[in-house]
Amino acid sequence: MSRLPALHVVASAAPPVLELPYALRLIRAWGWDPYVTLTPTAARWLDDALDEIAEAAGRPARSADRLPGEESPFPAPHAVLAAPLTFNTLNKWVTGINDNPAVGVLNEAIGPHLPTVAAPAFGSALAAHPRYPTAIATLRRSGTHVVLTAEGTPRPATGRAWWEEVLRELPTP
Repeated sequence: MSRLPALHVVASAAPPVLELPYALRLIRAWGWDPYVTLTPTAARWLDDALDEIAEAAGRPARSADRLPGEESPFPAPHAVLAAPLTFNTLNKWVTGINDNPAVGVLNEAIGPHLPTVAAPAFGSALAAHPRYPTAIATLRRSGTHVVLTAEGTPRPATGRAWWEEVLRELPTP
């Protein structure tokens, strides 16, 4: 069992997810023990990288629901990172839809006010959607730190540099 604090990482299917193994190595180097939950689409995108993700995280990623009677495969989190966060996952989260384990982790983080960082990763057309400002405001009212540009839009997805910028927003373990 790790002595490092548990960071639950919820990853959605947006281009930065393709660099998730790199991000997990950084997370470990910065003093966190990552526990990864993927949205169903992210799991499909990363099917060929799941072994690399397990190696980088120290355990397999989770994407399937638990069966009745199964215990949680992960310990309670010290903090939560939602990155990359798609428009779809963002809106499920803020409306309380709990239809997969990834949004379940996010919904459960709000109740106990766990330190939570969210990094949306989608284009300007979706950021111009009328629901977007309300969703961001809802997260901020819940205590979630949302990583955005100075203009209030998602940061451009620039590969590893995107992850480095996002991970700097995590609390100190």
